[in-house]
Amino acid sequence: MFDKRGTKIFAGQADGLQCRTLEILDSFGIGDRVWKESNHMLEFCMWNPDPSTDTLRRSDRVANTPVGLSRYQECVLHQGRIERFFLDAIKDHSGGKTEVERGVLPEKLEFDRASASKHGEQEYPIEVTLRYLSEEEAMPKQSGLGVSDGLYRSSLAEDDTQDMLRKSKHAGGETEKVRAKYMVGCDGAHSWTRQQLGKEFELEGEATDCIWGVLDIVPITNFPDIRMRCAIHSASSGSMMVIPREHGMVRLYIQLTEVKPDETGRADRSQITPASILKAAQKIIHPYELTYEYCDWWTGYQIGQRVGKRFDDHNRIFLAGDAIHTHSPKAGQGMNVSMQDTYNLGWKLALVLNGICKPDILSTYATERRQIAHDLIAFDHKFSRLFSGRPAKDAMDEAGVSMSEFKKIYLQGQEFASGIAVDYAPSVLVAKEKRESKQKLAANAKVGKRFPSALVLNQSDARPWQLQHWMKSDGRFHVMLFAGDILASKQKERIEKCAEALRKLLERYQRPGKALNSAVQILIVHSSPRQALENGIFDFPEVLRGPCDPKMGWDYNRIFVDEASYHEGGGKAYEAYGVNKESGCLVVCRPDQYVGWIGELEDVEDLGEWFEGFLVVPQTGGGDANEKEMVVRNGDNDVDDVTGGKVKDLKGMPLDQASGLAV
Repeated sequence: MFDKRGTKIFAGQADGLQCRTLEILDSFGIGDRVWKESNHMLEFCMWNPDPSTDTLRRSDRVANTPVGLSRYQECVLHQGRIERFFLDAIKDHSGGKTEVERGVLPEKLEFDRASASKHGEQEYPIEVTLRYLSEEEAMPKQSGLGVSDGLYRSSLAEDDTQDMLRKSKHAGGETEKVRAKYMVGCDGAHSWTRQQLGKEFELEGEATDCIWGVLDIVPITNFPDIRMRCAIHSASSGSMMVIPREHGMVRLYIQLTEVKPDETGRADRSQITPASILKAAQKIIHPYELTYEYCDWWTGYQIGQRVGKRFDDHNRIFLAGDAIHTHSPKAGQGMNVSMQDTYNLGWKLALVLNGICKPDILSTYATERRQIAHDLIAFDHKFSRLFSGRPAKDAMDEAGVSMSEFKKIYLQGQEFASGIAVDYAPSVLVAKEKRESKQKLAANAKVGKRFPSALVLNQSDARPWQLQHWMKSDGRFHVMLFAGDILASKQKERIEKCAEALRKLLERYQRPGKALNSAVQILIVHSSPRQALENGIFDFPEVLRGPCDPKMGWDYNRIFVDEASYHEGGGKAYEAYGVNKESGCLVVCRPDQYVGWIGELEDVEDLGEWFEGFLVVPQTGGGDANEKEMVVRNGDNDVDDVTGGKVKDLKGMPLDQASGLAV
């Protein structure tokens, strides 16, 4: 991984974290750090001019996140802290072997497309020449106004990559050539990677004449809702959004109505300063007062919506985030959708590189994320224009924006903005076609959508858990066995037959020296009374609770019950998922927690046929009972084998093994 800037971000940039992003961060073990440090946004207030006096007034309040949508709500924390959490996780999971190389620019890309379809161990069809910058060259230029700004990377700035390369060459900077199997360009709207791939990868779309400024300040104001998320429409001075931040700060997105693009379509950046942005904000929020003594960061940008024509080149070079879609920041989508792009791609690359999945699955990155990008642009196009428009004075004012329409669009867009609405189309990884009748088995765990969470109890210690918490992003597929009422004799017989079929299926994909559950884990939720199981987890077949580790014993984090807890409620998981409490079913999720397959307990053979489409059967024929057995314990990041050696999980594997290249 390399970055042309000399340091990580310390202030500003993206800050909003949506529900789905927080669920993903929790699956990596860093969600709690974000949740504790961030500011939680619970209410959205709308301020508009009174139709009779044009005086600003609060016209409505709504929940910022729809109730019951997720176990998380939208929160805000500046990008620098989020980067720090990722950097710490990368260090931990790679044993310190993987890090971001800074002050490094790509200079040349060579791609042997003729060998792109060859996937031998010695095939490295990508070669990138890297140039190392001096500390001075790698530091972004600032405005010189005494406060850190983000203008150098905003949509108002020209791409400075070629200028940096020219200066480095003149100064005799060092270069290095790197060969790679795959390359991921996460290098922003001016993406160098995208430019190297040619015109067929260009962004398509349009920019508007709307220029906005951003201030991260500790506000001094008598505006009553400064600690709420607010949309403020003034009568004639533009609009503003208030985002309450951590540590008493507030981010203000402020429409700069007096700054206009020139004939080239670009605005004069010299007109955009903290003072000019504050002046615009004061006009919008009048008659309330607003000033500050401390400004942490500021920037300006021009609204535009664009999507790339192509997301990948021969499933070897991929584009993600702003490199493939750009939009306004006010709906809190940029960092979230970008991270979800690479979350979708990352596990697929890891499993292909480790020989667990077939390379064909990489084509699903483009098909799945392209539709999301187009949906994002459509949503942002509608929302940003409603937000930037002048409020309508009355029903006859067709040139103005209807505030009731603004509220309607905001409420309709909440599920999409949260990231929960993503629904992947049928593919080798999403078994929708010809299996529509099976969806009724778990009516509310939709195939193609993220597996929702519900509160369940650990069978062994009665502790309540969100079930989704145990679906770690460790590269494994998740078989959710809703076992129903295991005290019923016929149901117990079904479970035993299902368990035996699952054991054979897991053995088929077990690699030599690896645990039986190293590629696919099984989680169980039953509906019988917890205390009625006299033997606890030992009332279940061994494959569902084990095997037993010689050092660590049984894994007690696999079997759960749908029952109310002593202190936190619960007991409604089957109802929430739409699963029959007597007969249960199987729900199989991909490593990214999206439901890929649903079936009855007798459908394990069909499940095997689905796995056959993308999982690689080890050439040796799977596991060997005579080999040392290692156990992947649910929730472990590093797991011990019987000799005490460490077995790393799949997080960060492509880069750790120097098989992939991220820009």
